[in-house]
Amino acid sequence: MTMPSINDKQKTISHSHRVSTSDDIEVSTYLEIAKGLKIEQTLPEIKPLSLAKRETIIIIDFGSQYTMLIARRIRECHVYCEIVPYNTPLEKIASLKPRGFILSGGPSSVYASNAPLPSENIYEQHIPVMGICYGMQVITHQLGGQVLPGELNEYGQSMLDISDTTNPLFTGLPNTLPVWMSHGDHVIDMPPGFKALAQTENSPIAVMGNNKHIYGLQFHPEVAHTPHGKEIFENFVYKICACKGNWTPARFKTESIAKIKKQVGNEKVICALSGGVDSAVTATLIHLAIGDNLTCFFINNGLLRREEAERILDTFKRNLKLNIVYVDASERFLQQLSGVTDPETKRKLIGVEFINVFEEEATKLGQIAFLAQGTLYPDVIESTTVETKAAVTIKSHHNVGGLPSNMRLRLVEPLRYLFKDEVRELGLALGMPEDLLWRQPFPGPGLAIRIIGEVTKEKLEILRGADWIVMDEIKKAKLYRQLWQSFAVLTDVKSVGVMGDYRTYGYLIAIRAVKSNDAMTADWARLPYDLMARISDRIVNEVPNINRVVYDITSKPPATIEWE
Repeated sequence: MTMPSINDKQKTISHSHRVSTSDDIEVSTYLEIAKGLKIEQTLPEIKPLSLAKRETIIIIDFGSQYTMLIARRIRECHVYCEIVPYNTPLEKIASLKPRGFILSGGPSSVYASNAPLPSENIYEQHIPVMGICYGMQVITHQLGGQVLPGELNEYGQSMLDISDTTNPLFTGLPNTLPVWMSHGDHVIDMPPGFKALAQTENSPIAVMGNNKHIYGLQFHPEVAHTPHGKEIFENFVYKICACKGNWTPARFKTESIAKIKKQVGNEKVICALSGGVDSAVTATLIHLAIGDNLTCFFINNGLLRREEAERILDTFKRNLKLNIVYVDASERFLQQLSGVTDPETKRKLIGVEFINVFEEEATKLGQIAFLAQGTLYPDVIESTTVETKAAVTIKSHHNVGGLPSNMRLRLVEPLRYLFKDEVRELGLALGMPEDLLWRQPFPGPGLAIRIIGEVTKEKLEILRGADWIVMDEIKKAKLYRQLWQSFAVLTDVKSVGVMGDYRTYGYLIAIRAVKSNDAMTADWARLPYDLMARISDRIVNEVPNINRVVYDITSKPPATIEWE
């Protein structure tokens, strides 16, 4: 989904709190914002498109960890898209009037007995189809070709040589370009009527197509490691699917607020405010939709960073005119985590305890029907849910995989299909304070998943001290906004050291700093050596029981950003 650049919006909003008329809120919603911010501006009404006029691309999901990135690339083309599971009935898909299909990647092999496969009727709809990685192999398998395990796996960047430069899929592209591969199976024989359009050193059939506009790409154009991926998607949706790009973020937000109103009606909602951008924007959107029927809770789970509870409450009280209830439940959470070392168990215990606290507090307010959460799509796709049933679970998120099955409250998740940068831009458009919107992501389970092993009060204080120094030095170096996340991890490793001529046996602290656009992939940040030296010196001198500091230089993948 393409929005105005963050830098451009900062210049406009931070100066006068004005909201761009290109953004997508109804007039009534804009007036509510204007009332709170003293804005005097005439704003046009933006209406949702009818289904007949909406240009829709359907993404058929086979469990790829990158499926939502495909959706994001399509949105950047101003074309509406929806993700559906591979076994969605064709009649339901057809009701959305799709202009094209994209078959995602996935962890399966098409020749396996239980391989996820779509209805073969999608190829008979006279609608363009593009299969990516596993999706290409699905097309091959279903239309009469052959897929087998390759002699060589192909992971990482490869050079693609385009042999059919006249094909509309490659309009405007160089004849040779870098692409990102991640596969072990190979197309050995193409289906009847297909021809190879491009190849790499290890894949003679890296791109294939036929005269019915059915294409297969063995590489992943959706990831940042394929620099020309955006142009490939643009060529597919504009030149092959004949879309014009009439879907905008304005309509997305308008429809989101309308959906909240329809879902909630006159019922009451409680919202978990964590202090981060996701929950804050969620609360703002829901408040615009239902007003005082929203009550926000800030739950102190005892797993926050130093002075975080005080700073968060102060920010919310000064800037967001919401009903906020503060609950200190730190002892309850620490009791639940006593003796627990498994990271998945930690996450799920924290998720369950959050819901227990919410439901107890909700009873004090009378009848509450809904719980609002700032769930983003990276949370969803890293947890196995109904929507990603073919995916492999990477880790459970406390607000996805950690929710109890008997939860009484129903969920409202207006940001469920957005990425972090999109949420930040939405918050800027709503006039929210920049210091809140630019907070680096902080996990729902808090410091519990930055402490390897059992969580104790002593370890929490050690980690808080180290993390405070990391943040302080990163901000002094003016690198805070350039980094996706930067933090300290307290490992369960102890090592021998020497301090003041005495032998020490202290903990090892790991520093993690990464750059990313969406948390789906990330690269370790090349911090200046002098900065790393200052951080290390301060930690071993200022934080008790630490005598060694290391720096994590692993990208995602293969690692995740958080250690647990």
